[in-house]
Amino acid sequence: AIALPSGGTVATSGNYRIHSFTSSGTFVNTIASLSVEYLVIAGGGGGGVGDQNAVAYGGGGGAGGYRTNVTGQTSGGGASAESALSLSAGNKTVTVGAGGAGATGDDQLGTNGGDSVFDSITSIGGGRGGANSSQGSSGGSGGGGMESNGAGLDGTSGQGYGGGTGSESGNRGGGGGGAGSAGGTSSGGSGVSSNITGSAVTRAAGGSSNGGAITGGGGAGGAGGTAGGAGTANTGSGGG
Repeated sequence: AIALPSGGTVATSGNYRIHSFTSSGTFVNTIASLSVEYLVIAGGGGGGVGDQNAVAYGGGGGAGGYRTNVTGQTSGGGASAESALSLSAGNKTVTVGAGGAGATGDDQLGTNGGDSVFDSITSIGGGRGGANSSQGSSGGSGGGGMESNGAGLDGTSGQGYGGGTGSESGNRGGGGGGAGSAGGTSSGGSGVSSNITGSAVTRAAGGSSNGGAITGGGGAGGAGGTAGGAGTANTGSGGG
């Protein structure tokens, strides 16, 4: 008899054994040449803060990079599912990237999300959103552009879309890019649905910049110089 693989929170669905990691740990593989389906999502980027006196909104954070090899499903940025993965027996380190911190003061930037890694698969952390006059960052999905007509930042090919462009006339930064679509002016990009855990869940949406909640787990943006909302926990969504 061979012991079953272990690590993370373990569940079953039909003929599948599901190992979910929401913090870093170790996947212990006891079976040689084990065929594995994966969904690896990095931490979402933090949102920026504009100018409270001028009621200018900062940009939304981009979603963390989204990579999967589940047949019939898509990776971020509209990419097809990746190739099959066969694991050798042994301990496999799993790194779960944390969400980026949101900015806390006028014309301040937050931070990018952390990378997530499983075996040979690395997903890049989401880019931070722009501020009033300071630009955000590229990432798995790009952060929204700064309020002063800043262009949205790029996403990573095969992982996510770019952020939206800021609008000085509209007094708002761009929305963060999502795994499913690019950010708009104020609105975050959409996430992508996967049933890898046994039921359909949408993850990795971009954060908004206009104070409104968005679909798919993205953060809700805060007004002016106030703190924005966080993305839904354990989804890789960007902050507002």
